[in-house]
Amino acid sequence: MIRTSKSEHASINLRVDGKPVKADVPPRLLLCDFLRSQCGAKGVHVGCEHGVCGACTILVDGRAVRSCLMFAVQAEGAEVKTVASLGSHDNLSPLQEAFRAHHALQCGFCTPGILISAQAFLTERPSATRREVEELLAGHLCRCTGYTSIVDAIMATEETTA
Repeated sequence: MIRTSKSEHASINLRVDGKPVKADVPPRLLLCDFLRSQCGAKGVHVGCEHGVCGACTILVDGRAVRSCLMFAVQAEGAEVKTVASLGSHDNLSPLQEAFRAHHALQCGFCTPGILISAQAFLTERPSATRREVEELLAGHLCRCTGYTSIVDAIMATEETTA
């Protein structure tokens, strides 16, 4: 149960990229802002702040969500994973490696959200069709307009992890 103090802050406990986090936050603090400002999760990019662009997509208890549409207090007790949970600079995940190999990174602003969405998608549908991958990407706006490389990377990941 979340308790709000007279100063209008709530105490929350959650895990972010495997690490326990305890904080007092204003009830209306967006999860994306909390992750960036208080957890140092700079891989969470904030684009439109309306849930349209998908740049802020993260995993909350294994489900892909737009962190700009969720308050930090709603993550109480949750397991939150950002793009940092996928791999490291020296040990990229298969999906990250495929993005690198297929030149799907482009400017990189929307990449963390797309990687998280793709990771969740591949977990649920490891044998998705190219059309299904394209439909997944309809929930993301990439101003670089290089969706072909992104689809190729996701399909390549599917082939290597099957």
